[in-house]
Amino acid sequence: MNLQQLRYVVATAEHRTMTDAARSLYIAQPALSRAIRDLERELGMTLFARSGRGVVVTAQGRRVVKLAREALDAVHEIESLAANTHAAGAELRIASTPSLEPGLAGRLLPAYAAEHPGIRVHIVRCDGRDSVVSAVREQRADLGLTDLPVPTDLVTHPVERQEIVLISPPGSGLPEPVPLARLTGTRLLLPTAGSPRRREFDHIFTTYGVRPVVAVESDDRTGWLDTVREAGVHLLWYRAMAEPAARAGLEVRSLSPALKKVIAVVHARRRLPAMAQDFLALAEGGSAA
Repeated sequence: MNLQQLRYVVATAEHRTMTDAARSLYIAQPALSRAIRDLERELGMTLFARSGRGVVVTAQGRRVVKLAREALDAVHEIESLAANTHAAGAELRIASTPSLEPGLAGRLLPAYAAEHPGIRVHIVRCDGRDSVVSAVREQRADLGLTDLPVPTDLVTHPVERQEIVLISPPGSGLPEPVPLARLTGTRLLLPTAGSPRRREFDHIFTTYGVRPVVAVESDDRTGWLDTVREAGVHLLWYRAMAEPAARAGLEVRSLSPALKKVIAVVHARRRLPAMAQDFLALAEGGSAA
């Protein structure tokens, strides 16, 4: 048995399908299946049983998965000790969505750098919440900054609430704030149908009895502001995008009643390296109110 096999066991238990587990590990699904079968033969026990299109962890498997997680956590802690011993070369990796990165870079990183000048912070740029979750799960990032909710296998530390605003083309003539009822009939740019973000907006619309016109569907955030200006549509997004929207000549208004999402630092259920703990303490020094 080796560390790679332990990672395979944990990934399979977390994702519950060989296909998703293999994708998270960046290996082919048949290779993962063979590795799991080889380990089961080596241990003389069945770790996973097939159930429909996925797998379930057996009673013996649950014990092995628990011990595998503990073993991997121990390895990560040893690596953290080494990183802290050579603090000048240490790197803290933080995954963030594009809309939250300006606040991360503008507020938290300068404060952290002032207290920990020997640690380099690398921002793992992710295109959305799901990508942040994957980066943290796959250990490509020590911490993640995203809005909630996230899957329950991650630990969450709320750090602030961020307002959702309406970004509009110039000359829209809307009041400040914009009553949510005014969104009925309004041409909106929304995430693609069926995506997690879209489902959240659809839930908001249903809750408040709003029936907007879906004018554009796109998950390409880099082009959203250009689309608002060129297509004459409106965009619902976080207040963090207000400054770039204003620079692009667009209008930004609050909503009534106000809509806010909880922003949190998230991480895997394992002991964090000291430099990550320090960043978390700094982030939690803000307000989640």
